[in-house]
Amino acid sequence: MKLSELMQGKTPKPDYEGWVTNDDYVFAIDLEPAAEAATAVKDYGVVQMGIEGLDAQLNPITVDKTYIRAGQSTQRTGTQRAFTVSGDRYIGDEVQDYLFSHGIKYGTGNDVITNYVYFNILNGKGEKGQVSIIINSDGGGNAGESSAIDVEFRKVGSVPAEYTYSGE
Repeated sequence: MKLSELMQGKTPKPDYEGWVTNDDYVFAIDLEPAAEAATAVKDYGVVQMGIEGLDAQLNPITVDKTYIRAGQSTQRTGTQRAFTVSGDRYIGDEVQDYLFSHGIKYGTGNDVITNYVYFNILNGKGEKGQVSIIINSDGGGNAGESSAIDVEFRKVGSVPAEYTYSGE
């Protein structure tokens, strides 16, 4: 499903106030990051079919030092954004078919980097950046169970930019 299809008929309210569930977050990726012309965000593929869990992590990078008469001090030197996606394999979903293609499963370097947006569907606010795709499991489980998947996406390059969904 394309982001434009998901958002059809939905208008985020920038001043939204209230409770939020995990279903209120959208994670969408560029399925053609190597294309000559930049893919419009509205054409990104939404990570949702067969997905049970989306864990968005902000992992701080810190340095601990101990100073004379001041004691221990911790300084944050950066943040590693990571998304972990888990669920069941669904063949025919554009996003899953891209993620589990041979080139992504076994790719390295720039071949497994893509653009993403992550935002709250209620207020439209979030971020936009690049991630490296790490396939941990392309299917597993016991007899008679759904085939389980596990994929990580980790920030690449500069800090993600603030993003507000606008339908473009």
